[in-house]
Amino acid sequence: MKGRQSASGVLSTVMGLALTILFSFGLVILLIFLLSKMPAKTIYAFFIGPFSNKYYLGNMLNVAVPLIFTGLGIAVAFKSSVFNLGGEGQVYAGGLAATIACLAIPHAPGLVGMALALVAAATVSAAIAGFSGFFRMKWDADEMISSFLLSAAVALVCNYFITGPFDDPNNNILSTYPIAKQFGLLKIFPPSKLNVSAFLAIAAAILVYIFMNKTHAGYEMRMCGLNREFSRYGGIKVSRYLVLPMILSGALHGLGGGLMVLGTYQAAIKGFSFGMGWNGIAVALIARNNPLGVLPAALLFAYLDAGAKSAMLGGDVTFEIASIAQSFIFYLVTAQALYDIVRKRRRA
Repeated sequence: MKGRQSASGVLSTVMGLALTILFSFGLVILLIFLLSKMPAKTIYAFFIGPFSNKYYLGNMLNVAVPLIFTGLGIAVAFKSSVFNLGGEGQVYAGGLAATIACLAIPHAPGLVGMALALVAAATVSAAIAGFSGFFRMKWDADEMISSFLLSAAVALVCNYFITGPFDDPNNNILSTYPIAKQFGLLKIFPPSKLNVSAFLAIAAAILVYIFMNKTHAGYEMRMCGLNREFSRYGGIKVSRYLVLPMILSGALHGLGGGLMVLGTYQAAIKGFSFGMGWNGIAVALIARNNPLGVLPAALLFAYLDAGAKSAMLGGDVTFEIASIAQSFIFYLVTAQALYDIVRKRRRA
């Protein structure tokens, strides 16, 4: 009976998510008909454009990579009932830390430099997020507020370093000096920017799933997320799981930022990670905080982003149409309206 109820719950969730996506795509079509003078061409560009050639398809997949890492970071935190709203600053800081690490060792072998850069990215962002967890543990400070405020401050500090001490005067855009060529990740789908970080993202999702569901520490984190008081009476050191999930969440955000620099930009560009932290929250919510569910959820958001760009180039609508669709999905998922409707109908 329990297994049947669990399977029914999963099916209801999947059906609710499918309805959410269909409603969102329907909204996109409606908006195109209202705003476009050539709706048929614009709709074709939006839905088919991302698959029309290797460049568009590869870049769409490449956009999904940092979303996977930010979605995983949020999923780990939310599954433990701690709330990391500082993803924006953590991704940004991770990318800058990776850049500085590469600039500090310009003649190091490629693999060594990549590894050190990613370690630096994960460490810096883990420390930033860990502070909020420590404040919650020590003084019961709300981690949602502290992580958000700290993220805003970190972004300003990153801007200072990018446009100040590490600014490249020979570049027309605001960015740091470029990293050495041997530190760039191998491209796997030219002429697009898709690189081996895609495999790292898939591996990260699998490892996080195994950690959260197959290890003792992951079990304790999930138990604390369900009921802290019960976990405390069960002998679990609850205070530990106010800090550890934030550290892991920050590290995953930092890896996302570091891989963006190594794989896509080869420098830290001012504002290069804009939106990744907030979109990561939406990705995690769509995935229901399931690490494996983060993969298709990130691809969905990347598809909407690529479709909007294609519709802007091949049609006559603005890029903001993707933001509207993403916001609509975010609203429906958080409201859980469609999920509840499907669940009630299955029980009837």
